[in-house]
Amino acid sequence: MKRGIKVLGLIVSIFLLLAVASGCGGGKTESEQGQEQSGGSEGSITAVGSSALQPLVEEAAQQFMSSNTAAQIVVQGGGSGTGLSQVISGASDIGNSDVFAEEKLTAAEASQLVDHKVCVVGIAAVVNPDVKVDNVTQQQLIDIFTGKITNWKELAGADVKIQLVNRPSSSGTRATFKAFGLKGSEEAKGIEQDSSGTVRKIITETPGAIGYLALSYLDGSVTPLKLDGVDPTKENITGGQYPVWAYEHMYTKGDATGLTKDFLDYMLSDDVQKSLVVDLGYIPSTEMQVERDAQGNITKK
Repeated sequence: MKRGIKVLGLIVSIFLLLAVASGCGGGKTESEQGQEQSGGSEGSITAVGSSALQPLVEEAAQQFMSSNTAAQIVVQGGGSGTGLSQVISGASDIGNSDVFAEEKLTAAEASQLVDHKVCVVGIAAVVNPDVKVDNVTQQQLIDIFTGKITNWKELAGADVKIQLVNRPSSSGTRATFKAFGLKGSEEAKGIEQDSSGTVRKIITETPGAIGYLALSYLDGSVTPLKLDGVDPTKENITGGQYPVWAYEHMYTKGDATGLTKDFLDYMLSDDVQKSLVVDLGYIPSTEMQVERDAQGNITKK
């Protein structure tokens, strides 16, 4: 009888040990356990393109990687055209763009991409503060960038020559500003620079300078221009009063999978949309009262 009790006790002990082991490991491999401890996502991806979107993607990537230590996300600028060409060729996992793919690629190429709209960005014409002008009509803006107005005194500003700071043809910010700020007019030649941070620095340091920047780059060092008396603000953009804005797209070639999908899901999460997007000067797409298609047509939601 005593021997039977001992055998029963031994069996119970073995079952208890197996239960503890199962509870600790959950029946998962060491690799799976390590992935859970690192936040669940692993691997390496690249996101290339829009310099207007770059600050948001960089900050979101840092936050994502801090919770997913086995993941590596490399974010680079280069302009929307570069982002789209890189993702369509397979050289990058994500192509960041201020413009619809149809505006830069062939119809056949664009059809291969999947659009992930992550937010809206406003774009303002900005000037060196010393020009003493803070409001222009849209026609005056067109005349400035096409070279018809060459001195700020023509607009009751300082007697200083206007210096244009343009963006290269690959820039989605340029495409948006040209389409909706200049109504498609071709800009005169000026200083050409792609990096938004460098554009801001040039305008700050160059007498008479004017260029254009995403609202996320405005830090008080340059003066944003009202357009026909309308400030380039979130409220005026969401309500449809201020016309120079664009969706920020993150394109993938085909459906996103793996780490790319995990990161794009994070970009659309409340952590980014309700906090980071707003803090960095972007606009959640859900707050827009109007919407725009790839042909530039505006409709009320």
